[in-house]
Amino acid sequence: MKNMIAYCGLDCEKCNAYIATKNNDQALREKTAKEWAELYNSPIQPEHINCEGCRVNGVKMVYCDKMCEIRQCAMKKGMTTCGSCQELEKCQTVGMVISNNAEALKNLRG
Repeated sequence: MKNMIAYCGLDCEKCNAYIATKNNDQALREKTAKEWAELYNSPIQPEHINCEGCRVNGVKMVYCDKMCEIRQCAMKKGMTTCGSCQELEKCQTVGMVISNNAEALKNLRG
């Protein structure tokens, strides 16, 4: 499994925060901050849009780094991703992602 697959199965390389960080794209940061602030009803600013990926060393979005229950659980269990967990199919924590994103489940099943 490639390193840019997040613990939940999402592909970090397709995330606007990752793309804006890698390309140092301020316009994409501004667009993404506006969209996510509205979507999540949260005070997200362009300077918050910096991430090098969920499972790699480097900067991460505050939510992903500190608040994501999926990431915290997988790290606590020492899992490479949730795909390594025997509870994947019945897990309510990662279920919110994989029930709405067939690609994430496919990535986790590898």
